Amino acid sequence: MYKYICILALTIFAVFASCRKPPKFSDDTALKVEFSTDTVTFDTVFTTIGSSTRQLMIYNNNDENLKISSIRLESGNQSQFSINVDGQSGYKFSDMEIYAKDSIYVFVRVTVNPNDLNTPFFVEDRIIFETNQNEQIVTLTAYGQNANYIIADQEIQGFPKFKIIADSLQEVHWTAEKPYVIYGYALINSYGTLVIEPGTQIHFHKGSGLWAFSEGQLRVEGTPENPVVFQGDRLEDFYADEPGQWDRIWLMEAREGHGHSINNAIIKNGFIGIQAQCFQKANRAFLKIHNTIIDNHTGIGIYTNLYNLYATNFVVSNCGNYAVALTGGGQYIFEQGTIANYWNNSTRTTPSLFFGNAYQNPFDGALYYYDFNFEMNNCIMYGNQEDEFNTEFFPGPDTTYIFNNSILRTKRNNDINYNECLFNINPKFVNKEFDYHLDTLSPAIGIGNPKYSTGLLQYDLDGVDRGNKPDAGAYQYVPIAEE
Repeated sequence: MYKYICILALTIFAVFASCRKPPKFSDDTALKVEFSTDTVTFDTVFTTIGSSTRQLMIYNNNDENLKISSIRLESGNQSQFSINVDGQSGYKFSDMEIYAKDSIYVFVRVTVNPNDLNTPFFVEDRIIFETNQNEQIVTLTAYGQNANYIIADQEIQGFPKFKIIADSLQEVHWTAEKPYVIYGYALINSYGTLVIEPGTQIHFHKGSGLWAFSEGQLRVEGTPENPVVFQGDRLEDFYADEPGQWDRIWLMEAREGHGHSINNAIIKNGFIGIQAQCFQKANRAFLKIHNTIIDNHTGIGIYTNLYNLYATNFVVSNCGNYAVALTGGGQYIFEQGTIANYWNNSTRTTPSLFFGNAYQNPFDGALYYYDFNFEMNNCIMYGNQEDEFNTEFFPGPDTTYIFNNSILRTKRNNDINYNECLFNINPKFVNKEFDYHLDTLSPAIGIGNPKYSTGLLQYDLDGVDRGNKPDAGAYQYVPIAEE
């Protein structure tokens, strides 16, 4: 009996369903659809690599249902753009229904084919919509950019995937002719050298980096007019200040006479700006950083482990962890630098500046303690925490640090380690989030010692002459005309 009741119920439902009228779609030529924009624009896109997705909305703001008889890319299957309409991918669609006061999503991507141009070039197509004999058009535009692609093809257990770009006894030059796009790690092998020339643009995919293996050498040779830039590979405006887009520049120990050097560079939007560490043997040379900005990293700006570092005319700013962490011992000289950590993308619990003398062996995990010697001259070290300086020193090794003619935010202000410094006084930057030039009333003006601003340091990060009254920090204050 139950079986017959079910059959009867289904039969009745089918009869009623068959009686429902199908939706009616107007063929009135006066009715059109509307769009969220008349032009879908992509920023510069690297060739052969798909862009991010852009969204286009189709609106039926009429009181009647409409049927879009045709949606198609003008260039058809030869287009460098691709579209997805209401969940379907293709280059041509028919009879897309859109009910009154409803909308449809269209998603657009572009993959630009390479050509012989070294400068950005223009790519264009159109989406053509036909509704009730009305033709409507949305324009698609993008700039393409050819690039040198470096894609990791080797892997050793315990290390990230890599591609050797400068092998042993080989000197390779990267030029500004075309940008470099790196997937994985670009590796400088032992006794190999990579020279990066002025104006070169280097873009890293997520999780990628540049790696100088033990006794390899990195030489970044930008100029003030044409710095070398290290950044992520997403070029849309949204990513211009987005941290954490790539991994790090990783420098292992250098051999004597072949130390790493980074001059006139911008290193931004990664996880760690520079990681310099002793790995297999003793480090025999200084890493020299000059006229360089290291900004907006989710982890650390400069991280060292048993290394030698000489940094001048530098800015390290806005890092989610330490701005500068010098660990495992080593020798360090910082002159005319600005460390400014006003990170606000998450909660930061670490100070801007950290010192330590404990070195952990990467092979067996054993701890060793080494001499630590640090000197900071004519610098600013400030941030949004009450104390931006901390140390962790173990007894035994020789440990010294001294700050001269600097502005510091710290409660550790004993007389032994400081000479003519100002403590916990706002340095008054032009903008503490992104512009570390000095404001008119900055207490950093004129407090520097001229003996630390000679030679290359006669001129600040902008090329301004410091004269015989240098300011603390990377930038010399320049009075405006009215003053």
